[in-house]
Amino acid sequence: SVYDPTLVWVDEGTTITWEWTGAGGSHNVQTVEGGGPASLDSGDPVGEEGATYEYETSSEDAGITHYHCVPHTAVGMHGGIAVGEDVATVEVGGGANTGWPEDIAKVGVPLHAHWVGISAILGIGLTFVFTFYMLKYGESAHTGHGGAR
Repeated sequence: SVYDPTLVWVDEGTTITWEWTGAGGSHNVQTVEGGGPASLDSGDPVGEEGATYEYETSSEDAGITHYHCVPHTAVGMHGGIAVGEDVATVEVGGGANTGWPEDIAKVGVPLHAHWVGISAILGIGLTFVFTFYMLKYGESAHTGHGGAR
């Protein structure tokens, strides 16, 4: 995740400020659908350094809210806010979070092996067809007049 810190625990009434560094493209802050009580929405992604988004927590935000950067959610740009004193916590295993999904192959469009094979065979076939066409019908300095002038 590029959010720093990724997780915060604050009291009700605290104003949280996100400040853009200008690094890593355009970003935004938005509550994940069904991700908790706070209604975070900084709007369209912004890339300018120094841009900010402020959110003042209230008693209605008590609990944990999961948020993300919409353009970078697939690469793990997520964060969380715990608001209030009575927030249930869960102990999780250690280990560094690199921000990448467990299986990086799940990011993007799946590439099926049979399409790779079909594309390769088609490319080779078209190369042969073009080569033999040029050999038969192509012009060179010594062809084109049938040997007679």
